[in-house]
Amino acid sequence: MKHELIGLNAMVASSTNRILVGTRGRIIDETRNTVKLSTRNGLRVIPKQIAVFRLDLPDGSVVEVEGSRLIGRPENRMKARTRRW
Repeated sequence: MKHELIGLNAMVASSTNRILVGTRGRIIDETRNTVKLSTRNGLRVIPKQIAVFRLDLPDGSVVEVEGSRLIGRPENRMKARTRRW
């Protein structure tokens, strides 16, 4: 949750918009409500609210994150306190 997303490889694992499912690319920008992916076919803007992202982290691990948990400005998300389970 507190990881920087820009520069990570990502895939849309699921979405309410079936056209977006399977979209792969590198995250090049992030806004409060969207993620921009650089794909083979150009730039795609993915709304966070409707997608689940599969992210490849630098340490080699792969995680799935609900986009709704990423909503908010990136700089504020880094500072925010998160609940521990």
